[in-house]
Amino acid sequence: MATITELKSALRETLEARGVLGQLKARIRAEVFSALDDESAPRPPLSHENLLINELIREYLEFNKYRYTASVLTAESGQPEVPLDREFVASELNVAEDSSAKAVDSSTKNPVIIYSAFDLFSSVEHKKRYFGRMCKLLFSMQ
Repeated sequence: MATITELKSALRETLEARGVLGQLKARIRAEVFSALDDESAPRPPLSHENLLINELIREYLEFNKYRYTASVLTAESGQPEVPLDREFVASELNVAEDSSAKAVDSSTKNPVIIYSAFDLFSSVEHKKRYFGRMCKLLFSMQ
């Protein structure tokens, strides 16, 4: 007959193998934060910039299967439950959606915007362009 310790260990291993243990921990954390959240304390208004930043973060979290973290972000930030239109977000951030992007949502076939932005800002062309601008700016100050 198995001991309590052995049963606990077997249960933990099974839940970890199924990927459920992490989800359960995240769900419990979200519920605890929700219960502790002071609804009487007013949140600052959601600015246009924060709306877009939160949307980038939500898309990143959902792409990486951090669904409970995304739900906590949505609840705490006041972000609308329905995601913003991707084309609108990309347009507002002046980021072209690159179909050859490394991170593509398999269900929608859309590139994840924050990865496209990262690719843009880490590209050699971007660095050359902004280095050139900085040099012109510095030399024009003399």
